[in-house]
Amino acid sequence: MDEWVLNALQRWPNVPALFGWLGLDRRGRWLVQGEAISHARIIEVINRNYAADQHGRWYFQNGPQRGYMQLESTPFIVLVAEDGEHLVTHTGLPVAQLRAAYLDEAGSLVLATEHGPGELRGTDLQWALDRLSIAGKPVDDDALAAALELPSQSRTDIALTIGTSQLPLQRLDFAQAPSVLSFERVPAPRDGEKVATRAMD
Repeated sequence: MDEWVLNALQRWPNVPALFGWLGLDRRGRWLVQGEAISHARIIEVINRNYAADQHGRWYFQNGPQRGYMQLESTPFIVLVAEDGEHLVTHTGLPVAQLRAAYLDEAGSLVLATEHGPGELRGTDLQWALDRLSIAGKPVDDDALAAALELPSQSRTDIALTIGTSQLPLQRLDFAQAPSVLSFERVPAPRDGEKVATRAMD
């Protein structure tokens, strides 16, 4: 996190947290009260000061105040880097470690990375489809449809190969992803937590 944020936390450690104002959509855009943030410098500040607490609630640390994020999908949106070979998070972090890959009932792909869970951006889905295989052979539409029909938390016959990583593709329903991957889509205050009624200026 930025030095000024850490300093602010030391000076004012008990500022009430903000819930319900901030969000992240499936395109990787930060939202404030449902509207996309477009100011480049604000986006950069949020990117640098984005983290999770011990309950799997993701937040933007805005100086001494924590603003919890409502997630349309996952804590990160993952996209193909400019080189066309690697992946990067919507916050600009390179993805070097892939731990698991999941396919939901709508065909969206979620990756467990060293930074946290991230759904692959929809416009990059073909990139991933080109890297799916069964026993070394490309996956056809019938095999993909069969995988989508499997019960949630089943292992498919499909493997996803990205760089040197080859991951077995698992089925995971969208609604079950938060519990399996340990995050909250709609963070809520815990007992005893102070809650702010507005954002700090």
